[in-house]
Amino acid sequence: MRRIAASRGAADGRYTAPAMKGISHAALERYFATQIPGVTPPLRFEPIVGGHSNLTYHVFDANGRRLVLRRPPTGAVLATAHDMGREHRILSALAGTSVPVPKTVALCLDASVNDAPFYVMEWVAGDVLTGPELCERVVPRERRAALGEHVVETLAALHRVDPGAVGLGDLGRREAYLARQLARWKTQWEKSKTRELPAMDEAHAALVARMPEQTAVAIVHGDYRLGNFLVDGAAGRIAAVLDWELCTLGDPLADLGYLMNDWNGPGDLSPNASGTGISATSCGGFPSREALLARYEALTGFSTRKIAYYRAFQYWRLAAIVEGVLSRYMKGVMGEGGNVEAFRSQIDALAEAAVQLASSEALR
Repeated sequence: MRRIAASRGAADGRYTAPAMKGISHAALERYFATQIPGVTPPLRFEPIVGGHSNLTYHVFDANGRRLVLRRPPTGAVLATAHDMGREHRILSALAGTSVPVPKTVALCLDASVNDAPFYVMEWVAGDVLTGPELCERVVPRERRAALGEHVVETLAALHRVDPGAVGLGDLGRREAYLARQLARWKTQWEKSKTRELPAMDEAHAALVARMPEQTAVAIVHGDYRLGNFLVDGAAGRIAAVLDWELCTLGDPLADLGYLMNDWNGPGDLSPNASGTGISATSCGGFPSREALLARYEALTGFSTRKIAYYRAFQYWRLAAIVEGVLSRYMKGVMGEGGNVEAFRSQIDALAEAAVQLASSEALR
């Protein structure tokens, strides 16, 4: 049985945990020991890198049990963001559905324990496909079509969940999703922007002018893409869908538009979630966008005829979100690792793509 070695930092030889931003080690050890059955101190925390919204950590106990802790960024954040209780509630509600999510273990709303609310969930084995090189290594080419199909089947399954039946009927307003999102992210952009970017205003005006009528209501993930899944590559399946902090009720086609923006095939350099045009799917072997749209329509009965609008909307919305991430890095509340110029290049590419698509003949 693997044991976690205790570091000896105090003068009397007692165990001392290394300091880690966002982790109050001693208080968390007491919380885990009393609130989570089967956990054996001492605990070891390791940050999970790659995300830019909330802070996420692996938690290992003395017997090698692994859990995951999630908390808001340190310092001041926008008032409506990073609601741990809400995210925990969504995961718990979806646990009995066909949408694969991590099992929740505990929720702590007492900020005195770790300086902010947090929740704990079970660790799920899998790979986050951050790019085509990793995808090439962990997803055999003959399993990529199956993975692509499971991606759209899982999205359709989420959109078929009755919010009221799983206790999420009051998660958000059902109507006027696009109008609310355009207003919300316009406000967030104005609060967090680090410079003037006329393309954001131009895209917003075009999106408001060409807004389609909402024809369905569903649980909307808000950030549905391969980079937010744990994937079992050998099986060609999603092991768990992560990062539910943007989830609400609204127009399901918004999720589909977001997925389409991050579904680049080989040689397709249109901006994606990273702003680079390089997606995990760029390695090839995945179903085309057209195939995914057809499968989604068959599973849900929702028309995807106006998907170009939702793609333009998601380019613009993501630019606003990433500007907020950049702002937090510049204020020092997200730890190390924020590359200012890379973020700005990503935001610029997303904003320009939003303008081009929102102003195109496809939306006329």
